[in-house]
This record gives sequence, structure tokens and C-alpha cells, in this order.
Amino acid sequence: MGTFLSWNCRGIRSKLQDLKGLINVFNPVCIGLQETFLSSNNPLKLRGYNSVRKDTATGSNHSGGVCILTSNLYPSRPLTLHTSLQAVAVQVHARTLVTVCCVYLPPHDVVSQQDLETLVDQLPTPFILLGDFNGHSTLWGSDVTNSRGRQIEQLISNNCLCLLNNDEKTYFHEPTRTFHSLDLAICSPTLLPLLHFTVGSDLCNSDHFPIIVSYADSGGAIQYPPRYLFQQADWGNFMQLADITESMVSTADITEAVQNVIECFIKAANHTIPKSSPRLRKFRKPWWNKACRDSRREEKKLWNIFRRYPTTENHVAFKRAKALARRIRRRSRRESWINFISSITSSISSKQLWKKVKAANGIYHEYSIPVLNTGNMTHSAPLDIANTLGHAFAQVSANDSYSPDFMAIKNRAERTHLRFTARRTIPYNSEFKMCELITALSKAHDTSPGPDGIAYNMLRHLNTASLSNLLLLFNRIWTAREYPSQWHEAIVIPILKPGKDSSNPLNYRPIALTSCLCKTLERMVNARLVFDLEKQGCISPSQSGFRRGRSTFDNLVLLETQIRNAFVKRNHLVSVFFDIEKAYDRAWRYGILSTVFNFGFRGNLPIFLKNFLSYRTFRVRVGNFYSNHFIQAEGVPQGSVLSVTLFILHLSQILNHLPSSVRGSLYVDDLQISCQGSNMHLIERQLQNAVNKLIAWCDNNGHTISAEKSRCVHFCRKRNMHLDPNIRIRNSPIPVVNEIRFLGVIFDRKLAFLPHVLHLRKKCEKSLNILKVLSQTSWGANRTSLLRIYQAVILSRIDYGCMVYGSARPTVLRRLDTVHHSALRICSGAFRTSPVESLYVICHQLPLHLRREKLSALYFFRAMSVSMHPINQLALPIGLRRLYDSRPSHILPFCERAKMLLHGSDFNNITIQSFDFFCFPPWDIPQFSYLNPFSGFEKSSTAPVTFQQLFHHHRYQYSSFIPIFTDGSKSDGHVGCGVVSPSDTLSYRLHNFCSVFTAELVAIFCALREISPSNQRKFIIYTDSMSALQTLSHYDIQMHPVALKILSILHFLRKEGFSIFCWFPSHVGISGNEIADSIAKFASTFLTQDIPYSDVKKSFVSHLHTTWQNNWDLQMNNKLHFVKPFIDMWPILPIRELDVKLTRLRIGHTRFTHKHLIFGERTPVCPTCHTDFSVTRILIECPSFKSHREYHFNSPSLTLQDLVVMKEFRGSLVVRSRLWGRRVPGSRPDSTEDPPCMGPVAR
Repeated sequence: MGTFLSWNCRGIRSKLQDLKGLINVFNPVCIGLQETFLSSNNPLKLRGYNSVRKDTATGSNHSGGVCILTSNLYPSRPLTLHTSLQAVAVQVHARTLVTVCCVYLPPHDVVSQQDLETLVDQLPTPFILLGDFNGHSTLWGSDVTNSRGRQIEQLISNNCLCLLNNDEKTYFHEPTRTFHSLDLAICSPTLLPLLHFTVGSDLCNSDHFPIIVSYADSGGAIQYPPRYLFQQADWGNFMQLADITESMVSTADITEAVQNVIECFIKAANHTIPKSSPRLRKFRKPWWNKACRDSRREEKKLWNIFRRYPTTENHVAFKRAKALARRIRRRSRRESWINFISSITSSISSKQLWKKVKAANGIYHEYSIPVLNTGNMTHSAPLDIANTLGHAFAQVSANDSYSPDFMAIKNRAERTHLRFTARRTIPYNSEFKMCELITALSKAHDTSPGPDGIAYNMLRHLNTASLSNLLLLFNRIWTAREYPSQWHEAIVIPILKPGKDSSNPLNYRPIALTSCLCKTLERMVNARLVFDLEKQGCISPSQSGFRRGRSTFDNLVLLETQIRNAFVKRNHLVSVFFDIEKAYDRAWRYGILSTVFNFGFRGNLPIFLKNFLSYRTFRVRVGNFYSNHFIQAEGVPQGSVLSVTLFILHLSQILNHLPSSVRGSLYVDDLQISCQGSNMHLIERQLQNAVNKLIAWCDNNGHTISAEKSRCVHFCRKRNMHLDPNIRIRNSPIPVVNEIRFLGVIFDRKLAFLPHVLHLRKKCEKSLNILKVLSQTSWGANRTSLLRIYQAVILSRIDYGCMVYGSARPTVLRRLDTVHHSALRICSGAFRTSPVESLYVICHQLPLHLRREKLSALYFFRAMSVSMHPINQLALPIGLRRLYDSRPSHILPFCERAKMLLHGSDFNNITIQSFDFFCFPPWDIPQFSYLNPFSGFEKSSTAPVTFQQLFHHHRYQYSSFIPIFTDGSKSDGHVGCGVVSPSDTLSYRLHNFCSVFTAELVAIFCALREISPSNQRKFIIYTDSMSALQTLSHYDIQMHPVALKILSILHFLRKEGFSIFCWFPSHVGISGNEIADSIAKFASTFLTQDIPYSDVKKSFVSHLHTTWQNNWDLQMNNKLHFVKPFIDMWPILPIRELDVKLTRLRIGHTRFTHKHLIFGERTPVCPTCHTDFSVTRILIECPSFKSHREYHFNSPSLTLQDLVVMKEFRGSLVVRSRLWGRRVPGSRPDSTEDPPCMGPVAR
């Protein structure tokens, strides 16, 4: 039953819990609130409801105010009212489209009859008018009729409206202890037979009763399909029931085989995995306890007595019970909140941490269904909304959406049939292997299931036999070149684009939910497709989207470098940023397949792609309502695995049509071009020529570039007057702007990055509220958890793009330091006057300028490790280098800044080993195994002689194999590796940056390289590095580059019969290992070996830490430096209050000793010593506290390090609890005769 609720709450912020209680009872469609007492600065957010508000004017003491809350389960839209009255309105679909208006008429305001008539005239019929009218009339049960009542009577009469009120009273006047009827419900005549009016029996801590208008058999409420609760699944039973047999997948019809598998999954899931309940979610009250329940019961009891017998005694008793109940609830809520926040510790999982953080800050995603408009038609029924959206999505990709010229091109091209049949055997067309299926499942994220209801979690919990038969089904689909009909369909979820009008169906993004079975096979096919595309170099180097070793930073750095070079040459640079309309949805499928065909793909792979793109249909889901089936004639389905790769492959061809004088870059569909020079007219002509070629390519491939949404920026530092460039798209000028947001970074025309820093600071300061909610000085989440949250929510934003915007002037970048310092103060609880250097050290967080250096250098190293990376081509020519030297005021581009950063260090001119992301094809992944004859024996509890005996037995078994021992060694200033064979020994020295893990791998590689030319094939390599063997046995695209080289040479040797590795423990007296270890430690011959990126990264981080330590060593007057001269991690206390006190004592800044700096007071002076108060003075030096030191610490002479440096965590915590004035849980309470503690000094 649909319910409309109206309530004068007398201040909603203090009545939120009462409002949630009403929602739990009535589940209203709409809630009309009067006298909200809100201003524009007060947010109102209630889960499951959208709000439409009209707040009181500024300076009116926040009195009045109206609001309508609309349930997300019903389609709705706000209605704009042109009135001076306090009124808001919405239209909501509850069986039919109904207008609901909420009104508040203050009792002492003069309201004209014309204003009331105008308000009613603006309400589309049928409507319900709810509110507090503050009028008395015998028509609704009052004893008298006043002027406001006569106005309302006239309003009802003039507009032929119906009054729903009965004689029930809606208002309690406490001074006179009388009841009145002020809250009314008025409706259109057509609604009168359908609605029922009642008044609530509880004031809910207001002076007005809520009024309830019930709409019987409302319908239209949106429920969401139940979902599987995988955290409660019985996976053992599921694995047995989900038994995919060979007979299931071997039927003649592939579609029938897929259906058999689907039914098997769903049947097993329904028996072993519970589903979510379709019941409406209620607002929980975790703070509600027995005391709250008893006090509330007593309050209701005395209220009912007072209503029957309204005497003074009963009224006083009720008010006392009400005050007591309110006090108990407030105390319970605060204690529950403190306990909840304090449970956020470093010991909980990341999932639990973020769940608690989001709950504490009210962060959640809501999905509301709006009322849609198409032309002059309004669509409010859920099924009608779904069909309207489906029709809009289908029209975008329909042939009718293309221009007649392109349709002629399309029809002419599609007459040529693309023959993908292969005349020879091509490796990528081979059958899939089990390793490919397991890899695909391991890389899949837990996304929503498609139309078949199968989720990735189900696929991961199949037994071995079922996985084998599933692979058999996939190979049948692959080799038979047929596509199951179920996989052509998708469920589309409409997602509103940010900042767009929700009533326009074209402003929604169609996210397709396809079968997870299909996406698993897609992921296997995509791995093969990407491998061949990258190996052939089919994708332009300027396309950075979704490619291994590439990121948005590449395009940002390329653009910044071009601008910097133009500035130093005193040139102009004009850049155009294009918006391609509906790029995914209008991608020409034949054009995609033609691109695949032209790159030489033949056989199973391109035929699968063709089947994947053909005959696509979809249904739109709105809650639990599904639209009719619609055909997606063109485009790629958003949400599929193959869609991104195919789209990138096709759109990247657009860059081939740019003139040589124009540079361009792509990140998926974010297209940017730029041109520089000294003559603006020449730049304009060249860019216009490039734009014309891009438009021509789009015209031939079905894409459309929007002139209105595209932007042009003229980057220039010249002070003389010059006209902005005039570049047009089909005679429509591209708007010229002073700044542009490109891939998350704001570029301004002077490249000062001030707009970006200001925008970033504003967002980060808003996010600081999350930390403030979670922390107080006396309670809250612990420091480690707060730092984790800070790094994930705020610091990650500051880090993004810092290698580009970090070139801004120091005065600009310092604006971000305040955010960093504020966050560290919140996390640590340090006093506001604490020095920033102390904040960095106590929180173990780098200063932002060092952090920017770190991220810039690591990105530079990473780019050097990727072959054919475009950043590696940005070295300055000699002439440009000289130009920068002669004009030192100009900022260097990124690569030169990175080199300057490394200049003079050991990192200058190092060579980083290249990653080969596509060393092995997905269908031929090398398999690695090794022997471990010592399994079951722990080195710590096993005598060396035992290992020696086991090894001798092992050698007896493999006596025909030639043993080769390898080892790696790392010590201060030396890294080496050694190889020992019966006939020779090899030892090499490596770069000092190399890790011992790298040394172990290099030793194995050298051993393989030595035996590869030998005619003898019976070798066995011994290593004591289990981590090296485990790395080799778990192939990954991003594994250690030396490990990839080992697998490559091993792949060759295996064909010759070599196949054995063996692990043994180190330093147990095995002679070969001891010799290898010895020669590795003293190796002197340098091996020409590039340094892996992982080793360079670790070494540079260590180098940066040394720099930070050197800067900290200069802070000789810093109070924290006295107790903590070395930067390292100190353990934190589990209790927030104690940890904050200890932090302030360590830093030496507390409220007692330093609050005068904030309030402008005189420095406090010790009356005994006549010197300024300080932490050291009070705790260590002042003779007034000598007896206290002896009593608490059994020593009259102490140092500050003895008190605040944690050597023994638990014991020192118990001892210092006396100093801080709080007993630690688990310790004995202090004697009642203890002298006053000195705890206040730490606050």
C-alpha cells in the first residue's frame, strides 16, 4: 500500500532518528516535511530517498523551510514552482502519476489568496496538497474559524478540491495543553475515493502529529531482483552439485549444450547459495538497547495517560519521562558511535575497513528512477521507462542515426564479404588450454551476472572435471565457429551521466551485463588477440588506453613536453580536444572487422569476433522490470571484454591521417591534437587541415565529432595581442577556452597549473571531513587506519599527475602542503602548533616535494623499462638543449627534469632492463616444475647432518645427472652470483642496485647459458632460492625480466631433453652450495647486465629515504629529533587517547605548553624555575615534580627518551599510564592514595 506522509518536524536535524522510525513503519512513497530549520549549508541525505527542498532565507534564524523526500522505489521528478510561499512539489508514479506538494504557511505571515490560487494552478492534476497551514476551521474539526481558515475554505471551494482530514487533532499546544487541527491533506476529486486519511498517535519529539494518507493498491514500486549471497555459500556442496559432464557439452546443438551448463549452475546455486530478501531495507538502530527500550516504553505510557487525563501532574510526569528517554538515547548513540569508530583498527581487513568508513560517513551509491520526457510525452510507469530507454539506446546504434552519405558508403562496403577462412594452420587458432582458462578466471573481477544468472564466483568453485568439460565446451564453440544464441543478448543497466538532465533518455549510458560464461571465453580470445596485435605493432604508439606498460600519464607528459618546448622557442601551441559522440554505441562493426581483416587475421579468431558482434539484442532493466527486446544494429556492447580492444584497434587508425606537422594522442576515445609555430595563421591552416582529415575519416567510419563539446586551447606566454585561433568543424567554430581538463589534469594556457592545484585543494579539503569524522583526540580510529584512509582517499588524488603539475612554481605547489599537514595532524592527533617536519617523521610520511620526486623518478624508470615507449623518444635535440640553457627561467620538460633530479647520483645513466610483456603466446605458456627432496623438514628444527644425508640420497637417485650449483649474494657495496659445475666455476659481480633475488636468477640464467651449447643433456641445477623457483613456476606477464629470460632459454632446452631443477636449504654443509656462495661473495668480474625496474625502484626509494634522513639531521632544535633522531616506524598504542597523548609528548607541543601561540597569550612560566613551561621542563627538569617522578618511576633522574621512546610495548604502556592519567586495560588499578598525575601536560 502506497503511503504519503506529512509531518511538521520542528527541525529535521535533531529528528532524523524519529523520521527513520516513521519510514520503518510506513515505507512512504513521499514524505512532506515542514519547519525543517535548514539552510543551504546544511545537507540532508537519507538513504533510499531523494530530497527536494526550499530553505529559509539567510538571516531568518533558520525558521520554516519545507522538504519532500521521495522513495527511490518509485519513479519521480521534481516540479519547479514559481511562488513566494514555502512550498515544493514532485511528481511521483504510484499506480498513476501523482503530484505531491508540501506547504508551510507561518502563523504570523500575511498570505494573499492570490498566492494560494497561483500555487494550485501550477500543480498538474491529480495532486495531493500536504502541509501545515496554521488555519482553524470547523470544517476540519476546530472549535472556531479564523481568517487563515477562511482562506483555505475559499481555496478548496474555488478549485473544487477535496479535504481528506477528519476530526482528528494534529497539533499539541504545550503551554495550554490543548490539541488542534493545523495539518491538512487536500487532493483532487479523482483521488478522493482512493485515499484514506489517518493521524499518527506519537508526536515523535515534535509538537505535530504525522498525518498519513494511504493509497491502497498503489503498484509501481520498484523492487530489485534477488542476488546470490556468496559470502554465505556452501561451496563444498556447490562443487559437488555443479557437476558439468561431458554429455552435457557434447550435444549436437551448441546452444543446447550451453543451456545445459546454465541449468546445471543455477540448480546447484539455488540449493547451496542463499539469496537476498526482496523485503524493503529498514533503517538499523545499532545503538538501541534495553535502557532505550524501557525509557521509550515509559514515555509512551505516560503520554497516553496524559492524553486521557490532561492534568498538570500528568504533563510534568510525561515531560520528565521524555527528557530522561531523550538523554538515554543520546548517551547510547554517542557510546555506540565511539565504539564503532574505535573498531576501525589496523587489524581489520581492507574490505571491513572501507565498509566501516563508508558507513560512518554516509557514503553509498543510490539509484533512483526518474520520470522521462520524449517530445510532449511523459513516461512514469517503470515498464514504460524501460521501453523508452531501450528505444533510445536502439536508435543511437540504428542505421537511421547515420548520415545518408555514410549509409551509402556503408552499403557499398558491406557488399564485399570478408573471407576469414584460413588456408594454413595459424597458432592463435589452436584449441584453448586449461592454463588459459585458469588465467582468465583469475583475472576476472566480481561483476554482476548476465541474463543467465551465472557469476564468476560460481565458475571459480568448479571441480577439476567440470572445468575440463567447460573447456571442452569452449573449444567446441571455437572450432565449430558457432555462437550460442543466449550470448547474443545483454541486460542493459541505464546509468545517468554526471551532471546531465535525468528526464532525457539520451543522457544515460547503457552498461551491458553479458554472460560471465561468454566473458570468460572472451577474455581467453582477447589475450590471443592482444598478443598478436602488440607483436605486429598494429596499434599506434600514441594510443595509451588499456595497454600493458602504458597509462594516462603518457599522454599528459607528451602534451606538457610539447607545450614547454613551444614556450622556450617563444612559439604558439594550439591544441584541440575532441569529443566523439556516442563513440562506443556507433562504432561501425564492418569497419572493425575490416581493420581486423586488413591486419591479416584469419581463421577461428576473426570468425569468433564476427559472431560476437553479430545479431546483438538487449533488454533494459529498471529494478525488476524488463523492457522488450531491442536490436543493437551497430556499436560494441559496453561491458564486454572484447569491446575495448576492438574499439581501440579501430579508432587508433584515425591517427594515421594526421599531417606530419600535427601531433596527436589517444586514450581510448579521448583524442587530442596540437600544432606549434611562430605564425598563428600557419598553425590555424595546419590544424584546420588536420581537423578536416579527421572529419573525413569519421565520415567514412560512422563517427561524429561534436563541435559544441570539443575545445581548443591556445598555449602561449607572449604578451602582445593576438587573435584566438578560428578552427571549425563543418562551419561550426570550436570554442576557445583558457583551461581544459584533460585526463584528470587541468591545463591552463600559461601552464602554471594554478587552476588545477586550486581545484585539487578544494576536493581534498572536502575529503578531509572523512578523517575528521573518524578521529577525535580522546577516541576514534587508530593512526595506522587513518593514514591508510588518507593515502587512499586524499593522497592518491594529490599523487595523480604530479609528474606533470609538479613543474609548477613552488608558491603554487605549497597550496597543497596545507592539506597534507592538516591530514597528518588529524591522523596523529598532534597539536596544531606542531612543526611540519615532526609531522612527517611521526607519521612516517614523505614531504610532498620528496613524494613528487619519488613518483616522477619511478615513472621515468618505468617508461625506460618499456620498449617503444613514446616517453623514451622525448630526448632534447642539442639545439633545444642549448636554448633551455640560455633561458633558465623556462621550466624544463618532464624527461629533462627527471634527469636533473637524478644528476649527480648513482642513478644517472643507468640502463634498465626492458619488460617483454608478450614474451610467450597465451597458447604456449611454459610450464616449470622443480624437485624438493627436503619437503617436510624445517630448517630451524633439523640438524645440518640430516640435510646432508638427504642430499646424498637424492644424488644417488640422480647420479647420472651432472650437478650444477648456483647462488647469489648481496652485502654492503657488493652483489654477486656464482655457478659451480664439476668442470668449472663462474662468478660475476652485478650492479649494487641489484637485489639478492636478482642475483639468484642471474646465477640460474648463467648456468643455463653455459649448458645450452653442450652435447650432454643430463644436467640438474641446484639452487637454495625457493622464491626464484616459485616465481618461475607461476608465469605472469609482469614477472621478473630475468625470470622471463630463464623461461625462454629453458623452453629451448626442454626440447632437447633438459627438464630438472632442484631446491635445497642453504648453509647446511652441502659443498657445492658452500663453494657457490663463497665465489659469489668475492666475485670481481662485472657482468654486463641491465638492472631490473623492481631493483631500481627499491634502491631509489632507499636513496630518497636517505635524503629525507639527511634533512631531518639538520633539525637540531626540533624537540622530536631529540627523542627520535632516526626516521623509522614506531609502534602505535591501541587506544587512541593514549596514542595522541604520547604523540604530543614526543613532538613536545601540547595544549598546556603551546596554546598561547594560538590565542595570542603570554608564554606560561614555571613559578618554581621562572622559565618557560615545556614538556622537558615539566617531566624531567622541574624540581617541583621530583617526588612524583620518584613515586611513579622509582627514579628521581630520568630522560625524556626513557618516558616516550617505546622499547617494550606492553610493559612501558602500563608504566606510562600513570603519567597519562588513564589505566591501561589489563593492568592493575592505581592506589587511591596516588598523588595527582601529570596527565594534563600531554593534552
